Amino acid sequence: MEKKIENRDELSQEKMNIVIVGHVDHGKSTVVGRLLADTGSLPEGKLEKIKADCERNAKPFEYAFLIDALKDEQSQGITIDSARVFFQSQQRRYILIDAPGHIEFLKNMVTGASRAEAAVLVIDAAEGIRENSRRHGYLLSLLGITKVVVAVNKMDLVGWRQEVFGAIEREYRAFLEQVRLRPAGFIPISGREGDNIAARSGQMGWYQGPPLLAALDAFHKEPPPVALPFRMPVQDVYKFTQMGDNRRIIAGTVAQGQIHPGDEVVFYPSGKRTRIKQMEVFSAPRPQAAQAGMASGFTMGEEIYVQRGEMATKAGEPRPKVAARLRVSLFWLGKEPMVMKKDYLVKLGTARSKARIEEIHRVLDASTLEGEIRDRIDRHAAAEVTLVLDKPLAFDLSHQGRETARFVVVDNYEITGGGIVLEDLPDRGGWVRESVIARNYRWEPSLIGPETRAEQYNQHAALVLITGRQHTGKKRLAKALEQRLFSTGKIVYYLGIGSVVHGLDADLKAHPPVANARAEHIRRLAEIAHILMDAGVILIVTAVELTREDLEVFRTVVNFEKTEVIWVGEESTDIPMDLVVPGGEFQEESLQESMGLLQEHGIIFKP
Repeated sequence: MEKKIENRDELSQEKMNIVIVGHVDHGKSTVVGRLLADTGSLPEGKLEKIKADCERNAKPFEYAFLIDALKDEQSQGITIDSARVFFQSQQRRYILIDAPGHIEFLKNMVTGASRAEAAVLVIDAAEGIRENSRRHGYLLSLLGITKVVVAVNKMDLVGWRQEVFGAIEREYRAFLEQVRLRPAGFIPISGREGDNIAARSGQMGWYQGPPLLAALDAFHKEPPPVALPFRMPVQDVYKFTQMGDNRRIIAGTVAQGQIHPGDEVVFYPSGKRTRIKQMEVFSAPRPQAAQAGMASGFTMGEEIYVQRGEMATKAGEPRPKVAARLRVSLFWLGKEPMVMKKDYLVKLGTARSKARIEEIHRVLDASTLEGEIRDRIDRHAAAEVTLVLDKPLAFDLSHQGRETARFVVVDNYEITGGGIVLEDLPDRGGWVRESVIARNYRWEPSLIGPETRAEQYNQHAALVLITGRQHTGKKRLAKALEQRLFSTGKIVYYLGIGSVVHGLDADLKAHPPVANARAEHIRRLAEIAHILMDAGVILIVTAVELTREDLEVFRTVVNFEKTEVIWVGEESTDIPMDLVVPGGEFQEESLQESMGLLQEHGIIFKP
């Protein structure tokens, strides 16, 4: 029997996102269909039309047909995507995400659940707890969804027996305890018959708890996390030039906290700081604040160079973690196993970085929670691993911020995994990064920004690293490149590392020599490069056999996109190269290729 909701105009405007999950054929879609029908949330005539279609085609009516809109879903009898449906109670409005239950569509289930505030986990009373029942429980825990109710469905198929319900509750509650998930309750229901969906059932007098709808209404909706430290991953930086509009707008969606004009903001990983000049939104009056959940933008009081992927925070509040080594808990969904010594792409907020597994601490069977040490992570398994990133990212730990601790893993342009950050770990560039953050926090920016200099000089500031083995002609190429650029009107300077070692770094050659002198040589050289690039200069540096680790130091300290690596002669280190040219006698062709590289990468412009 349908139960209509009266006085719709008086309904609260509060909304809550709920995901419904469970093993395939355990009746999730039927439960959703019942919620729609029993709350009177269907468009007028929709239920009657589907019943008539079923009768015309001699097909038994199913409440699942109310949301299984795709024809191939009805023919196969499985939900293959996360369908979003809307229904209302006297308490609030709901957006209910019906996530797939089939093991092949776990990725869709994760996508749907990641947008939810609470969850309904459906278990078939007749079939009992299955692998995906456990997997889904683990994934809800991994995604940080703590508001969960377990609906034991199809009680009509087991004669409404209390002992069947009790056995499922005991076993599944014990499992959920292991993944630190404490459900708000277990509810015996029948989606097909409507028992304990929107109203109490007359078939199960032994159950004294609320029906499903009342249990959902009892969930406390968390307010937007405006009281948490401000976090806004930078989505983009918009520059306007027409009609005298010279604004540069930092844009993104506020993950948590709030900001106002005049607040000092600090960007991580760079540590650069500025003040908010004014808030900006598209085609609307300027707001006086931006808070959690809002897509927003702001202009800066002091212009600084900020990139997509940085995280805007508020000065004086707890800062995020910044690291290139992370201990994480992840779930793997790729067809091929996740393995050591292979590059993957990690996306955390708007930031992107290549990543490799440094160590697999343990692999869990997500359905049994049995763990073992392995050298790979198979499909549908969970694991705790250490990831090493190609560059440091800013993030929070899982207990500090749900949105800023989540990440996904991409392989071959597909999302193949995801998880949460448990711990930031020391990495070899950490000491350099902390010194850069301290420097940038106290840096006094010029009134002339980098884009203004680029327009004036008709070039982009860049660091050109020319490296290779000894006696391969690096200096000859570097000086020829400097001369050619200068002759075309560019502001360029050549600096050999020896000029720094015997000048600025003379103290490092003291007796006994300073520990880790090479790393400090590179850091100081990078600081010089940073100053010259801030002045808009193209700096050409030569050094013997720079490594990937050296390049990480340069890129951490310099904070500019334009860092080019030209290798002269036979390759011998692990540094990624933008161009390789022959060694030996100077060749005009090598000079032309170097000029072409700078043109191709937008540092200089073709005449």
